[in-house]
Amino acid sequence: MSNLPSPALKAAILAEAMPYIRRFHSRIVVVKYGGNAMTEEGLKRSFAADVVLLKLVGIHPVVVHGGGPQIEQLLSRVGKKGEFVQGMRVTDAETMDIVEMVLAGQVNKEIVELINTAGGRAVGLTGQDGGLIRARKLLMSTPGNPEETVDIGQVGEIQSIDPAVILTLSQHGFIPVIAPIASGEVGETYNINADVVAGKVAEVLRAEKLVLMTNTAGVLDREGRLLTGLTAKRVDELFADGTISGGMLPKIASALDAAKAGVNAVHIIDGRVDHALLLEIMTDSGVGTMIRSH
Repeated sequence: MSNLPSPALKAAILAEAMPYIRRFHSRIVVVKYGGNAMTEEGLKRSFAADVVLLKLVGIHPVVVHGGGPQIEQLLSRVGKKGEFVQGMRVTDAETMDIVEMVLAGQVNKEIVELINTAGGRAVGLTGQDGGLIRARKLLMSTPGNPEETVDIGQVGEIQSIDPAVILTLSQHGFIPVIAPIASGEVGETYNINADVVAGKVAEVLRAEKLVLMTNTAGVLDREGRLLTGLTAKRVDELFADGTISGGMLPKIASALDAAKAGVNAVHIIDGRVDHALLLEIMTDSGVGTMIRSH
């Protein structure tokens, strides 16, 4: 019992949160949910509790989720091996069926259930619901040869977003939970990188914040030290010298685009920290890297 905070400490914590609650009241916060926070039981419950608390104090969370580990599990069960190009999953027709089954069926419903159990009212969506996301085939350019493209299958890039369904749900007390799957012009299905979807949704909603949960402490320099505050210019330098690479590429690129497009602050935080979301949004300390446009 001695580990519990004293009443004075509890009061201090609440007092510290007050200015943040006031500042972000009625604003939208888009959260990309993935990594360890999505697979460890304790972290799953603390994430759901954080999202519900944000909603209760008048902030509007919108959750966009990935599902990489769960997709890998099912792929290996059917004897397929996941393949990536520049952080993007190569997605043939069979893989797309599995991605859709895992993201829209299993993972989305689990997150909805987690939030509802924590006392919230979550509603699961994919980019196909309410015409939310319209996509087209993504053609990746080859590093060092921009003229040459690589076909990575049913992977999409976002053509347009209609946020009406998200806004309607948010305004009526619901918490939207979005799986990053979308339709093309003739009804074909595309898998879209969840960081990219979170970034674009944040842009279109003119969100106060975009929070990307990861399995690292944030953006690290070459010596492994955490970079707590970055500008768009500094991020471009880190791309150029190779400090940012692999799976971090789509994450940071989305963060940068969102910051440049008017999202006030983008946070890349450590999802392995208990209540990371509240620590980043409601306290002075924060637990990751913040990116601003300038």
